Amino acid sequence: MTEEKKESVFDDGRIESIAEFQSPETLYQDLVSHVRKYHPSDDISMIQKAYDTAYEAHKDQVRKSGEPYIIHPLCVAIILAGLELDKETIVAGLLHDVVEDTIMTEEEITAQFGADVALLVDGVTKLQQLQLSGSTQSQSGDSDRMEMQAENLRKMFFAMAKDIRVIMIKLADRLHNMRTLKHMPAQKQQRIARETMDIYAPIAQRLGISRIKIELDDLSLKYLEPEVYYDLVDKIAIRKSVRERYIQSIVDEVGEHIHHAGIRAKIDGRIKHFFSIYKKMKNQDKTLDQIYDLFAVRIIVDTVKDCYAALGVIHEMYKPIPGRFKDYIAMPKENMYQSLHTTLIGSSGQPFEVQIRTYEMHKAAEYGIAAHWKYKEASDGKKVNAQEEEKLVWLRQILEWQKDTDNKEFLKLLKSDLDLFSDNVYCFTPTGDVKNMPAGSTTVDFAYAIHSAVGNKMIGARVNGKLVTIDYEIKNGDRIEILTSQNSKGPSRDWLNLVKSTQAKSKINQWFKNELKEDNIIKGKEMLLAYCKAKSVDTAQILRQPYMDYVMRKYGFRDWDSVLAAVGHGGLKEGQIVNKMQELFDREHKKELTDEEVLATVTASSHTKKMKPRSSSGIVVKGINDVAVRFSKCCSPVPGDDIVGFVTRGRGVSIHRTDCVNIINLSEMERVRLIDADWQVSDKAVEGERYLAEINIYANNRNGLLADVSRALTEKNVDILSLNTRVSKQGIATMVVAFEISSRGELQRIIDKIRAIESIIDIERTTG
Repeated sequence: MTEEKKESVFDDGRIESIAEFQSPETLYQDLVSHVRKYHPSDDISMIQKAYDTAYEAHKDQVRKSGEPYIIHPLCVAIILAGLELDKETIVAGLLHDVVEDTIMTEEEITAQFGADVALLVDGVTKLQQLQLSGSTQSQSGDSDRMEMQAENLRKMFFAMAKDIRVIMIKLADRLHNMRTLKHMPAQKQQRIARETMDIYAPIAQRLGISRIKIELDDLSLKYLEPEVYYDLVDKIAIRKSVRERYIQSIVDEVGEHIHHAGIRAKIDGRIKHFFSIYKKMKNQDKTLDQIYDLFAVRIIVDTVKDCYAALGVIHEMYKPIPGRFKDYIAMPKENMYQSLHTTLIGSSGQPFEVQIRTYEMHKAAEYGIAAHWKYKEASDGKKVNAQEEEKLVWLRQILEWQKDTDNKEFLKLLKSDLDLFSDNVYCFTPTGDVKNMPAGSTTVDFAYAIHSAVGNKMIGARVNGKLVTIDYEIKNGDRIEILTSQNSKGPSRDWLNLVKSTQAKSKINQWFKNELKEDNIIKGKEMLLAYCKAKSVDTAQILRQPYMDYVMRKYGFRDWDSVLAAVGHGGLKEGQIVNKMQELFDREHKKELTDEEVLATVTASSHTKKMKPRSSSGIVVKGINDVAVRFSKCCSPVPGDDIVGFVTRGRGVSIHRTDCVNIINLSEMERVRLIDADWQVSDKAVEGERYLAEINIYANNRNGLLADVSRALTEKNVDILSLNTRVSKQGIATMVVAFEISSRGELQRIIDKIRAIESIIDIERTTG
């Protein structure tokens, strides 16, 4: 199977794609030829050894596509070679899955390939298994996945801090997985594409690696919005030849004038990538026909002086559109991207964009932090020059604020930080230093960008010499002076609603946590002990150092006081901590019963059974006879769910699922009214009983979706009590369906039936 090569004036900027189902031997030769194009040494013995090792380790494995698994690490290594990375990184790319997916160990990699390669492989190896807390199976789905995702990202960022090449391998791994995502189930395609769009494409942009960022964006769009993606592909292809001729005429015309001006330049043209077009259509609420600047001409010259000379030539040739000129050479983007951007009106009235940069700037724009990764025999890949260090300031910030956040908050802050990066404003300090801030930032954001001490002591601000309110929104070119006072009592909680940057939010939250830490520690300790008392948990058994260490590692805290403080200010639930520690204790202290004890237990159990109070609802309530039991409508428990009773005033006991949000969020005062409850039989109802169940169905909206869901329920003999549907602007349909069932097993069979319907993204039960 051969791969078509694109030959036209359109340079889509993608790293060379690899045709599927090529033989490993052919791909390996491709890899070697890629490396020899840029590497000063002809010695490829280390790469050969890594290939042989990976081939042997993965020899019995195949991918979802049916091809040998070794194809994947080979393609990852070729992508890394396309970025001209050193041999250690190429070797780690070949071996990146051997620890995770085979019996090979990190120690064996260290022995055969050295500590550098082992560090890189470990950095991209996912955590194999997390013992996650949660009392019910229904809790574990999205929650467990979020915990796992957060833990793996934490690990990856720590590894990046040691060696930035870790993220380059991870990006290459993700890029090849996205290229072959069509072989995955639809639900997994959506989840992986969303994670790529939210996390990995923005990281590639942060590091300035536009070649990878562009392709990750387009591939994510392909799976998240397939109709939009293929519609764009079809519409752009319709007039492809016309557009090619048009942009080639501009390239020729510009080339002629640049040549006459005595400027040596390489000029090419391209259509903007699909995601860029889609984003513009969405943000400006326009159709493709209304987006005029689909084209970009790139002029690459020798010197910075030539950049500005070329700009003068094209501004003389074409009419520039006001407000569309950006000088990223004088004021580089936060990822150190440099170029001149201007939008012009062509001779036919068609707008187009021109980018002007030097060859060095172009390489930095394409390869980002990898552009300066020249191989040295001494293998000092971990060393990064001063300019590249500036690209990693955000990484140090992430490492700083992830120390005191739980997984949910960490993911939220990370996605917010990466999302804000794409749209910035430039402003100045009183001394003339340029600050790059997220669009919509206020003077409070600016104060915290200077230093946390400046933000904490801020009492006001001057913009361009005039006093402004602290909620003033910064504009391009503003000169900002922050007014501080040692008598300031610190930030206000209202500031959290004013600030735009993740950095400012994190620092303000950090101030409150530190300021009130002692109070929160005391409160957290009291809440923990009260929970243990209410649940009859022996604190002497569970509050032991190994269990405390596990909890600190799991939630990313440095000491036990920080865990208590997190419980005190509401960042962690005391039940999460206690239940996990009790689980660890029980696992270590499995009781071995003697024959006599077993007989005694059976005898006692038989007596107990006779005395157990029962209700017609099929519920056993501990310690209460003839109790009035009713099922809560907020979470609709069914036989098989883990349940708990809540003693109401004058209305008996209401039964809730243990993952019901109303139970989880009970105040300490109300928690004393919780009482143990259970089903008479674990997953069967009392004969003839029916129970209310309510589920949320999330799907990509399409014609016939509602009919398909209704048909699935009818085939399962389900009577629908209510059905509400709404569709978001993003085309995601949410259906809330209520019906009656006899047990949790029946509910699961209904959910499995609906999940098989085309376009279904996810199904979950209501939890309050």
